[in-house]
Amino acid sequence: MPSPPETAIRPLDHLALRGADAAPAVVLRGETLNYKDLRDRVARLAGWLHSVVPEEGARVASWAAKGELTCLMPLAAARAGLVHVPVNPLLKRAQVAHIMADSGASLLIGTPARLATLTVEDLPINCRVLHEEAALVSALAAQPLSPSQADPAALAAILYTSGSTGKPKGVMLSHANMWLGADSVAEYLALTPDDVTLAVLPLSFDYGQNQLLSTWYAGGSVVPLDYLTPRDVVKAVDRHGVTTMAAVPPLWIQLTELEWPAETAARLRRLTNSGGALTVDLVRKLRALFPAARLFPMYGLTEAFRSTYLDPALVELHPTSMGRAIPHAEVLVIGDDGDLAGDNEEGELVHCGPLVAQGYWQDAEHTAERFKPAPAMSRYGGTAVWSGDRVRRADDGLLYFAGRRDAMIKSAGNRISPHEIEDAALASGLVAEAVALGIPDPRLGHAVHLVVRSNGANSTAIEELPRILMQHLPNFMQPKHIHWREVMPTSPNGKIDRAGLYAELAA
Repeated sequence: MPSPPETAIRPLDHLALRGADAAPAVVLRGETLNYKDLRDRVARLAGWLHSVVPEEGARVASWAAKGELTCLMPLAAARAGLVHVPVNPLLKRAQVAHIMADSGASLLIGTPARLATLTVEDLPINCRVLHEEAALVSALAAQPLSPSQADPAALAAILYTSGSTGKPKGVMLSHANMWLGADSVAEYLALTPDDVTLAVLPLSFDYGQNQLLSTWYAGGSVVPLDYLTPRDVVKAVDRHGVTTMAAVPPLWIQLTELEWPAETAARLRRLTNSGGALTVDLVRKLRALFPAARLFPMYGLTEAFRSTYLDPALVELHPTSMGRAIPHAEVLVIGDDGDLAGDNEEGELVHCGPLVAQGYWQDAEHTAERFKPAPAMSRYGGTAVWSGDRVRRADDGLLYFAGRRDAMIKSAGNRISPHEIEDAALASGLVAEAVALGIPDPRLGHAVHLVVRSNGANSTAIEELPRILMQHLPNFMQPKHIHWREVMPTSPNGKIDRAGLYAELAA
């Protein structure tokens, strides 16, 4: 049986109960909510959700920019006994239609401009659609709902994430998964009630949601920010006295290229990174620009939230390390023979413990591929996430990333399925074959390159294909380069030689 975590686990909505009444909890554009306000707004939004969707366990989706709705929905939906499905605001109609159909959501709340892009056919039968402002107005007048007594093992959220094949899959997270994730990060970051977190990452990501949850776990304050330029981030740090910020490498690169007033840079106490490895050069620049801040490189996967972090004290000497397991996680390196890999031997990273998600929503096949029994030597047992990532553990216990076994692209912190891009290109009718690859890029981590073979039916395809892809794929999936070929290279088994194309483009 798994060993119980040392911390007490509560239903997710109890995070709103932790801060002092008068302490600021979330800084919105028009107002600041203290913890007393947060508790009241969560209770009323939960009461309204329960009146609109009374079915226990029903899915409710939100598709909006950062604001009161997207910040409160994780707690309010959990209190109402519902399952929250946050939709990335950058997605477009095709991806949102898939998420809505796959989740079977009973309610979608979003901004009018986004909702206007959907048709009745894009939504599940009997799915109710409401504008964000109308929902918030209705919630203010609703009867507040008391804190939840839900089983911490109950499903609380479904986060959709791209893998190496097919369309986005919904990762099922329980109250316990999210509560312990908040506890874990608050612990190793040493967050306190006087901390102010600048939430620049999308709240539809596990890393993005945790900006809220770990800060509220510690009783601190969150400033949600949808920035237009990196300079907006600098201004927000200064204006709000930000102490903590999470970002992905491409944003860190942009921020290090700006002039920071010394007093503004000195406000930051901690910087956290995930969604791609930091380079040695970027670590050097961050340490020079923010000498008072502790730098936390982190590694994670949505299926287990977060696996490792590198202690800031070790960053100088081991800048390329993934670090060690976070609290409530057990990370094993398993060799191809099924045994623990020896020191400095490459193996698969296997994540065990209570942060492991409950599998993929209504997808037993892919769940069985990734969620398997923990190795016999695990102290937790139960189900583990077999990540597909190849790592090695040095003799000092630090982990180092070696590579991935699948073809998933990680660009600017986004997990991108190459097949989604390929399917969109083929659906255009302009190409006969398509291969999407992630090629190393100094700013993005990996840039999307699309290699296509024309079907010969349209002489203007070179101009038309980018326009069509822009209509059907979100910006972060757009190819940086499209390479047109008369013939695709093939491997000895007759399949397109992806490895050969990658070697050619990466050279």
